[in-house]
Amino acid sequence: MQNSPLVALDRSHLIHPVTSFRSHEQQGVTILQSARGAYLTDHQGHELLDAFSGLWCVNTGYGQDSIVRVAAEQMTRLPYATGYFHYGSEPAILLAAKLVELTPASLQHVYFTLGGSDAVDAAVRYITHYYNSLGRPLKKQFISLERGYHGSSSVGAGLTALSNFHLNFDLPLPNQHYIASPYPYRNPLGNDDAALIQASVQTLRDKVAQLGAENVAAFFCEPIQGSGGVIVPPVGWLKAMENACRELDILFVVDEVITGFGRTGPLFACDAEDVQPDLMTMAKGLTAGYAPMGAVMMSDRVYNTIADGAAPEAVVGHGQTYSAHPVSAAIGLEVLRLYHEGGLLANGVAQEPHFAQGLRALLAHPLVGDARSRGLLGALELVADKASKQRFAPSLKLAERIAAAAYRRGLIFRAFGDNILGFAPALSYTSSEFELLFSRLRQILDEVLEQPDVRSALA
Repeated sequence: MQNSPLVALDRSHLIHPVTSFRSHEQQGVTILQSARGAYLTDHQGHELLDAFSGLWCVNTGYGQDSIVRVAAEQMTRLPYATGYFHYGSEPAILLAAKLVELTPASLQHVYFTLGGSDAVDAAVRYITHYYNSLGRPLKKQFISLERGYHGSSSVGAGLTALSNFHLNFDLPLPNQHYIASPYPYRNPLGNDDAALIQASVQTLRDKVAQLGAENVAAFFCEPIQGSGGVIVPPVGWLKAMENACRELDILFVVDEVITGFGRTGPLFACDAEDVQPDLMTMAKGLTAGYAPMGAVMMSDRVYNTIADGAAPEAVVGHGQTYSAHPVSAAIGLEVLRLYHEGGLLANGVAQEPHFAQGLRALLAHPLVGDARSRGLLGALELVADKASKQRFAPSLKLAERIAAAAYRRGLIFRAFGDNILGFAPALSYTSSEFELLFSRLRQILDEVLEQPDVRSALA
């Protein structure tokens, strides 16, 4: 396979996201050929159970016929419509109205993007415009969380607090700052949820005091930190951070790109704690990955301040050619229907105990130090010493070994570089698919454990 013409063309020409260019040239591409339900098939006919929903996004599972039909009908009727010059299309208008109906009551306006990264970028631009329109131009400092991920745009990658997104990109910017992640497994406060929440709130207050409240624009956070290792804060943390932002007079921005659309149980993670953000970003599950689309939603307060902040004839100079694309919007409407009328949200809730129990059963495995989840978003953290929580040495390249073993055994999930294994199965998963997932996962962990240098690295 590695000598095929497609692999050679890929190696020569296609740049892949978030990878070492030279390592990819050496390894070569794994070509995915087809998919149905929870399964992918590669170019060699090797079948893989997808426990990561593509990239946290194919929440409906693959090959949903109604989504394909809606997309084809829209492409036949109106394949493109610009949103410029006061034009629009029916699917985009209906999708915007539907999102306002389904999201927290504070959010009344929608700007459609191509994905999550540019939704974050749009949020930053609108926040900047908001404070300038408000006559408070000093409020330009942004705060996010360590281990947070807010995309890889030129600005959003600085709100992201992962080193690979900063290296040689001159990030973070001088106006981008971080506070500690609410990371229960590695927090000195341990299992004291109330103390952890209070400490997180105090850290935000301290950072705002350090920067000066008159200078701070907004706090960005994920309800659960996805790419930072599926860090699950205690219940009540998100609401406490919202309340702190209100007290501190800074905008509260919730990034639901990963957690939205049933991933944590309710349609949005905000729903579980009655959180009312000033802005919310979303993507991924919005179209279940069937077409590119994201969105930033904003409150009346933010929208009206921007609208009234300049002369009536002055345009708000932010836009993209494919904003509110009619095909993506039509897909989004059908995906939302499947979440509700199609029973996918209900199935995700019903299957959550199988997922949580399967992860927690693996705490008995010699490699596993922590198991955490909410809804169908979860992780295992592998450690060399369970008592001290000591990590494996990077030189062992444990994540690469696990990813290779997983592929051989027909399972896809995310093996992070710090030996956290991330899982995000589709909301369409069945009980038997969860059984297969955990059967294969245990075999993978056992296989890697039997490698002599891994065994000897254990305390």
